[in-house]
Amino acid sequence: MLVIGVGNEIRGDDAAGLLVARRIRERNPSLSVIESSADPMTLMEAWSEESEVVLIDAVESGGTPGELHRHEAHERALPVDFFHCSTHSFGVAEAVEFARNLDRLPSRLTVFGIEGRSFSAGGDVSESVLSAIESLARAILEECETGESDA
Repeated sequence: MLVIGVGNEIRGDDAAGLLVARRIRERNPSLSVIESSADPMTLMEAWSEESEVVLIDAVESGGTPGELHRHEAHERALPVDFFHCSTHSFGVAEAVEFARNLDRLPSRLTVFGIEGRSFSAGGDVSESVLSAIESLARAILEECETGESDA
């Protein structure tokens, strides 16, 4: 399994995906973990040899900050409106759909979105998002160990 954390660490809650990836790497160094800006070519190259990928990014869908969203992207398109807060040049939803159109998705691609509140430059990660980061990191690690989903 490959874990990909997406985000921008200087834009408040947008760092959520990166922080989940870092916590997973710290707690299980044997897992493959990378950090990304959601560039489609970089993502496709990263997961080209992987059958199972977990990708984490911040979202802004109008939900409660810290709320977790899970999407099985190998089964259906991601809701583009969830990932519109992206400060990346190309968002996660667009990158996934680009890969889908090129038939370059992994067999299983699970995308987690952490609902953010503040995406301002220089801002801190909000408390509710920090709590969700911890919870999601634990759930992903547990799922890796057991093969069952709790997130």
